[in-house]
Formats: sequence, C-alpha cells, structure tokens
Amino acid sequence: MNRHAAEITYIESHQRLIQAATESFMEVGYRASIDRIAKRAGVARQTVYNHFPSKEYLFSEVVNIIVNNILVSLDDGDGDIRQRLTRFAMVLRKRVMNDEGIAIFRTLVAEMPRFPALGQVFFDKGPGQTVRRLADFIARAMNDGTLRRDEPRFAAEMLLSMLEGFDRTRRLFGAPEFAGDHEQERVAVIVDCFLRAYAPGTVKGTP
Repeated sequence: MNRHAAEITYIESHQRLIQAATESFMEVGYRASIDRIAKRAGVARQTVYNHFPSKEYLFSEVVNIIVNNILVSLDDGDGDIRQRLTRFAMVLRKRVMNDEGIAIFRTLVAEMPRFPALGQVFFDKGPGQTVRRLADFIARAMNDGTLRRDEPRFAAEMLLSMLEGFDRTRRLFGAPEFAGDHEQERVAVIVDCFLRAYAPGTVKGTP
C-alpha cells in the first residue's frame, strides 16, 4: 500500500470511529466500551487506540466535531450581523435540540457523578468553546460600532441562554412544542431581541 492510499485508509477509519463512538455514546452513555465502538466501526480494538489514546479523548473529539460544525457558521463572512447571527442560531439549535444533541447532553448529566473529569472535558470542548468564539465575534462587532460596547462574554452567554434555555428543557422532558411554533420565526425573534438590546446608542446594562 502506497503512502497516499494509507492516508486515505487512516482518514476513513478515523471517520468511522467517530461515527461509531457518537452512536454508541448516544445509546448507552459513556459506559460504551472500546470493544463496542471498535465492533461498530468494523475495526480491531487496537485500531481505536492507534487513533485515540483513551476513551475520554475519543469522547472529547466527538463533542469537538459537533461544536466545530456549529461554530463554522460564525466564520462565514457573508451578510450583515443579523444574517450571520441568524445562521449561527439555526445551526446551533439544530445541533443541540436534535436527538443526537439531547442524547449527548443526557449522557453527560447521567455520567457526571462517576466521571467528574468528563464534565470538564465536555464543558471545555462544548459550551466553553462556543461561548468563547461567540464572545470574540460579538467583541469584533462592538469594536466596529455594529453593537454598543459592553461585556462581550456576558452578551454571548445571554444570547446562548435565549437560544437554548427553556426549549432544551422542553426537549429533555419530552414536552410538546407550542402549537404553531416555527423554528425560523422563533430564531428571528430571539436574534432581533438581542440586537435591540445591544443596538448602538442604547443604555449599557450592568451584568
């Protein structure tokens, strides 16, 4: 096997392992064994360790990929701030509110008492990374005068709470959505509310 073919094989195995790990963690939580993940991916147990030094690292990579798929929407420079935040908000809610996002969240809540370090890994790669990147985006908008100056981190946390908050609680408990609820309209209301709160010339709040 030449070097190019070996690299393709490695990448394909890596992708299969990530997918198998995601599905396994969703099904049985963090107690999913390396053997289970390897079997699902169709590889040997040692192949898992050739790609990932530990199960904790593999889990962190699953979370990291999910989050990066959300954050890449902020890097798209097309459109004004409302369009960019709306695009980010739609991708975020699709990821955290879908069955996979809810299952991963439930996994962490259930496993935290037994694996407290896992919670820190999840926070750093998931919510922690999301709020940092969003705060950087908001800070740039404040610096160029698109938003009024305030604390970017607090603004980012507030927007994320508006986008996730009670809607995720509703999903976690399996409660029905409000009749006539439309995702795009709901996101538009949230983003517009945020932009009004931080519009240039408005009074600065006190976090």
